[in-house]
Amino acid sequence: MQIVFSDAQYWEDFLPLTFTRPVAEMRCGILTFSERWQKILGETEISYFTENYLQQKFRKPEEKEGLFLVSNFLPTGNVIQQIKDLKQGEALVYEDELIAAKINMKGFSLNQIERMTDIKEELVFFKTPKDLFTYNHKAIDFDFELLTKGRTSQELSSTNGFIGDKKDLFIEEGVYIEFSTLNTKTGKIYIGKNAEVMEGCHLRGPITLGDSSKFNLGAKIYGATTIGPQCKVGGEVNNIIIFGYSSKGHDGFVGNSVIGEWCNFGADTNSSNMKNNYGNVRFWNYRTKSFEDTGLQFAGLIMGDHSKTAINTQLNTGTVVGVASNIFKEGFPPNLVENFSWGGFKDDERFKLDKAYEVAERAMARRNVVLTDEDKAILKHIFDTY
Repeated sequence: MQIVFSDAQYWEDFLPLTFTRPVAEMRCGILTFSERWQKILGETEISYFTENYLQQKFRKPEEKEGLFLVSNFLPTGNVIQQIKDLKQGEALVYEDELIAAKINMKGFSLNQIERMTDIKEELVFFKTPKDLFTYNHKAIDFDFELLTKGRTSQELSSTNGFIGDKKDLFIEEGVYIEFSTLNTKTGKIYIGKNAEVMEGCHLRGPITLGDSSKFNLGAKIYGATTIGPQCKVGGEVNNIIIFGYSSKGHDGFVGNSVIGEWCNFGADTNSSNMKNNYGNVRFWNYRTKSFEDTGLQFAGLIMGDHSKTAINTQLNTGTVVGVASNIFKEGFPPNLVENFSWGGFKDDERFKLDKAYEVAERAMARRNVVLTDEDKAILKHIFDTY
């Protein structure tokens, strides 16, 4: 049975992260939302109801029976069973929002739903970018159990210092960790396949380091932090999520932030995560076209795919950076950096689209990934429309 991930309610609220992907392809915890649901339900056939310009890369549903699913929440055991038990025409509702339904995708219509059941349990729901880092510790715990249950971790080398319970540490095959310290008293630590923790690193869980990613020499990593696949991270980070394929390889601090793919931070880039007056932080909301109070005292940076900072870049608390932006001018850029900004400041010229393709191709080639025609079409749509 196909899983059909729906963007209907939340896609716009997760911009700029979803300019280049459906909601289900965002990462939080160890896995993306789509990877998590495939493991929970034992299904590998997936498709998406998303924005038209994304459908060429992220395939549409086949015209047959499927599980229509909102992906961006952590289910309880009872809710998982309720989803598995759904029959044709049945649906589950949470806080007046449809989150799962068993329907036929041929002539798709929610009018097929004949019976709705309210979920009474409280769920961890991710509704905006700040929720990703705010509830990341819960997602790491959920995924750790999902991925490691019944399995045995690789041994931690005796050159390392360790504090906590070894059951809260899981090391996949091919990992290199020597002469570092790991603390699981504050949360679980998961190290993905072929990852590397260079000498002198300090890890204080909950932390996940993705497949083939690296913590550079002397990195200081505070949880809850998720680093996706094929990333390089150095300096000091605290409660951040990097979706994958991005580099923050040098000294400098980033905290309480979400960073997309194919981003790069120049040496000594710093992002403030708390205001000098200790007040609540505001983030730009693309739906309402205004800065909105997050209710959080600690909130740093939201950065879309393919964006870059130059050396010594300083970012204010509550900065939102769009897709394919280049920040390199002196001084603090504004709290909203537009897509394809060339410089990072309001009214700067735009990064030319053909040059953006060239940079993306070079960056992706470094990790043996090809910029496809579908990727180019997505970037062009963003350039032309937003």
